[in-house]
Amino acid sequence: MGLLMNYTDQRYVEIAQKVFQEQFKRDPKLEKQLDERRKRLMYEDVVYNISFLMTAVHFSDGKIFEGYAKWIYELLCNLMKDLDRDRIMEHMNDHYSILSEILNNYPKALLSEDELKKATDYLEIAREVTEKAVTEISLSTNFREGKHAEVRKAYLDALIKNQTRVAHNVINEAKKQGLSLIEIYEEILTKVMIETGNLWHKNIITIDKEHYITSVTQSVLSGFYDEIFNQPRKNKRILSCAVGSELHEVGVRMLSDMFEYRGWDSYYLGAALPEASILEAIKEHQPDIVAFSVTMPLYLPTCEEIVKAVKEEYPKVKIAVGGQAFISTNKLWEKWDVDYYSDTANAFVDWAEKQIV
Repeated sequence: MGLLMNYTDQRYVEIAQKVFQEQFKRDPKLEKQLDERRKRLMYEDVVYNISFLMTAVHFSDGKIFEGYAKWIYELLCNLMKDLDRDRIMEHMNDHYSILSEILNNYPKALLSEDELKKATDYLEIAREVTEKAVTEISLSTNFREGKHAEVRKAYLDALIKNQTRVAHNVINEAKKQGLSLIEIYEEILTKVMIETGNLWHKNIITIDKEHYITSVTQSVLSGFYDEIFNQPRKNKRILSCAVGSELHEVGVRMLSDMFEYRGWDSYYLGAALPEASILEAIKEHQPDIVAFSVTMPLYLPTCEEIVKAVKEEYPKVKIAVGGQAFISTNKLWEKWDVDYYSDTANAFVDWAEKQIV
């Protein structure tokens, strides 16, 4: 499928431009409401929307685009405060209708009949879920409830106020109170990072604030290294990385730390590594398990290709996948040749220790 994630394909550009122009043709009031900056952002959104649709078609997984449709609708509601939820719903559903029409009438061979049917079906589902979302105000996660909620809240509150030292002290105090590294990683830091994404999505914090919170959390992680690296070694190895041009690599870094804490040797490669470099790293380090994390669904096709390459070249190495991107799929990992999927790092470590003797 030539359109998938190919921003230089002229057909891709043509479709985005046609959708963009047709929306203003059908809704002249919208063009008057938007300044040049908003128009530019709207065009970028059109390209982004098509990318997500093509990702869903590529995997024959409508849940990817369904989840994205809900997400983008709520994001626009939070960003465009001058428009009510009904107006934004109408705008998005007009967009999905226009995109469907243009794809079905595109003069050049772009999608196969099967792919075109999937794209049309997924766009119809997007219209349905967007209409329902008008009266469904998305709530945050159970961030302020459950185990260690007060510690999570104190840590996040300090970060929201740019109080770096206070944030570090909150975690240090939690350690003094007897919270284990596993509890701090999974019940506090991981959930704070997820809530941070929710706050950005709701337009409550800016992107620079999100990056600041991520940076401080990375520095907090380094405070555990003496404890992590002093554990007895088990002569087991894991290699991990975030797939795609991901900024959201804190989760996979915490995963690597937790394996180190349990006595494994971890090789954390960071993010945005090309396939060849990953294969070379596997050759060099000879890991028992390779773990790939994907945060944005757009990078799922890249992950799939890397998984195939690893299995082909190193068939005995076990492969695990995880990350937020898989949550919005119809158990996509079950269709891949992977050995394990988990939404929690601790469960993954438990599984790994049972598998690798």
